[in-house]
Amino acid sequence: MTDTTAPSATTTRVVLPGVVPPSGLLIEQVATPEPRADELLVTVEATGISFAEQAMRRGRYPGQPAFPFTPGYDLVGTVSAVGPGGDGSLVGRRVASLTKTGGWATQAVVRERDSVVVPDGVAAEDAETVSVNGVTAWQMLHRSARVRPGGTVLVFGANGGVGGILIQLALHHGVRVIAAASPRHHDVLRRAGAEPVDYADPDLAARVRELAPGGVDAVFDNIGGEVTRTAWTMLAPGGTLVAYAIASATGGTGSIWPPFLRQLVRIGAWSLLPNGRRATFYDLWSGHSRTPRRFRARLEHDLGQVLELVRDGVVTANVAARFPLEAVVEALELAESRTLAGKVVLVP
Repeated sequence: MTDTTAPSATTTRVVLPGVVPPSGLLIEQVATPEPRADELLVTVEATGISFAEQAMRRGRYPGQPAFPFTPGYDLVGTVSAVGPGGDGSLVGRRVASLTKTGGWATQAVVRERDSVVVPDGVAAEDAETVSVNGVTAWQMLHRSARVRPGGTVLVFGANGGVGGILIQLALHHGVRVIAAASPRHHDVLRRAGAEPVDYADPDLAARVRELAPGGVDAVFDNIGGEVTRTAWTMLAPGGTLVAYAIASATGGTGSIWPPFLRQLVRIGAWSLLPNGRRATFYDLWSGHSRTPRRFRARLEHDLGQVLELVRDGVVTANVAARFPLEAVVEALELAESRTLAGKVVLVP
């Protein structure tokens, strides 16, 4: 592939200046940064809006950087330059990169070890939609819960970016899916092959027991709080609860750490109970600094698997809406309306 993406002298980026409404986002022009060792300069073709950015806007995401900063948890783009000692063969190639922040820009510096080459035949917007969401879903299903074909799982946030891919991966693996979401999404979930239930139903546990009398083999919980307690009671013997967010706490005030730590303590305590069930909190970045080679190997394999399934038409990247980067305010407002099934994508 030839390099057609010579870096521009200036970069457009979105800045989150503090705890502000979506209308408080800023757009600024800055000098294009240069990649250092183990870094790539990428011309961004697609980035996205996920739960993480919505929580960061409220100052409610654990471990987020100090304001101001540029949001953007992941991106897809073409490598226009590599840092000293880097792999020059990547120049001109399209990569999907995990960034945590910095993706909402026309050009971005990313870590080479956090980037995976996108197979030919996968559009940038599709690859973006399944980057963080896809590797999260894959690892929770196959590494955290280790659900076997023939099992049954319960997915909360089933209409979201992670939930939608998790449903597809589970069904492809021969796993039955009970999908918890608002009733307005139930028809879409049925067409996807899942069995929907109302996540706000006060008799949710009884409804799930009707569908799975012996309990479910895994629950994937992105809500936290009381939902996590209910989810634990729905597990079959030998089942696994995988919590991966605390969406119920993002609308609060004050520090996010108390509810987050309570969730970790609760899950840790349940894991010690001698009842054959397991509970774990999934962290995408686990091992990133402590065991970087292992983290890289898993990322390359797991995201690579998801991207190949997209290329082969097995997994559909559910792009809910597309906006130019300059329309980020409208894009974020729509994403936060929770009326969509899928992911809102920004196209610089």
